[in-house]
Amino acid sequence: MPDVVMPRLSDSMEEGTILQWLKQVGDQVNVGDELVEIETDKANMAYESDVEGTLSEVLVQEGETVPIGAPIARIGEGGEERAPAPPQEKEQQEPAQPERQVATAVTPTEAPREVGDGHRPKASPVARRIAKEKGLDLSQVHGSGPGGRIVKADVEQAQAEPVGATGFEPVTARTPAEAPETAKGQTSYEEPSKLQATIARRMAESKATAPHFYLQAEVDMSRAVEARARLKAAAGEGEVVPSFNDMVVKACALALREHPRANGAYRDGRFELYSRVNVGVAVAAQDALVVPTVFDADRKGLRQIAEETRALAQRVRDGQITPPELSGGTFTVSNLGMFGIDSFSAVINPPQAALLAVGAIVERSVVRGGELATGHLMSVNLACDHRILYGAPAAEFLARVRSLLEEPLALAL
Repeated sequence: MPDVVMPRLSDSMEEGTILQWLKQVGDQVNVGDELVEIETDKANMAYESDVEGTLSEVLVQEGETVPIGAPIARIGEGGEERAPAPPQEKEQQEPAQPERQVATAVTPTEAPREVGDGHRPKASPVARRIAKEKGLDLSQVHGSGPGGRIVKADVEQAQAEPVGATGFEPVTARTPAEAPETAKGQTSYEEPSKLQATIARRMAESKATAPHFYLQAEVDMSRAVEARARLKAAAGEGEVVPSFNDMVVKACALALREHPRANGAYRDGRFELYSRVNVGVAVAAQDALVVPTVFDADRKGLRQIAEETRALAQRVRDGQITPPELSGGTFTVSNLGMFGIDSFSAVINPPQAALLAVGAIVERSVVRGGELATGHLMSVNLACDHRILYGAPAAEFLARVRSLLEEPLALAL
């Protein structure tokens, strides 16, 4: 009877948390079936079974965390029946059932689903998390995603509807005993998710181990603004128009090809230089920061980069990003310009050698040919690991990025 072990779903994953079993004991499991949803250090992901048989035993319950390689379930041969549980085991399980059940009132047009019938509504990890926090029964929420999948917007809409409209009643959250009020007021505590805890650990390690230094430059984006306006005017209906951040990604990719140290890493006392240029693009997820990867960005056209970054960002927000899409980055671009931030200094995404922080494009006065004019200026800040990327090479790399953005014709090639 083979064991199902906690898989390694990302290159930096050390342990995983069981969020939800998508199969129940006694269910038939086929190769490729979604077996369990796992929270990793980068995202929540559904693990597909690589063996076939009957799920005979669950070893790790929902909410528990175990290291990589630890057994989490057992799958027996097809048709194998589960031995009846000992009486005392049933006695232990029965009291726990009411806590997991939610009121099951339904509209007259839909028959109620029986608890324990093995049915698991299709829902994104974000939707499941919100529903769990709000005490909502996903079996009573209508999914608007592909194949009836429940997405974040469906849960939020169901939460906003009055009692009875969706067939559930809100569950009042249990609050711990109130702490004594201090000069700071009432204190509450919140446990970070595994992703948030990993971000905290990796950023602390980055600052503690990588000697950061920063180079700042100002880029005249006037021609890039004109080029994007022409691309937008020429685009057909529904066609993706590259953003300024897509231009930054492409410019960095071309410059990284010419400056391999900026595309490398310092690890275990050695320089690692990579043959592929894979640019990570920081995306704000729910209470976290996720960095999906645009692979071989130096070989892709600007429009292809635009299409990929939008698709990756949407999958991050929907909780559908996969481990390969979060791995393999050799450089990172982080842009806060859309939030009105002019300039900022970022922390390197270890073990990468550098990260480019991008600010907003602001129209300001400039001097051209001895005459006063207006220009669209953008501040960029390059964070560097001084163990592999020194001052002069880093300055040359940043100057190349600036020249590509100020003369954006090369970006379209």
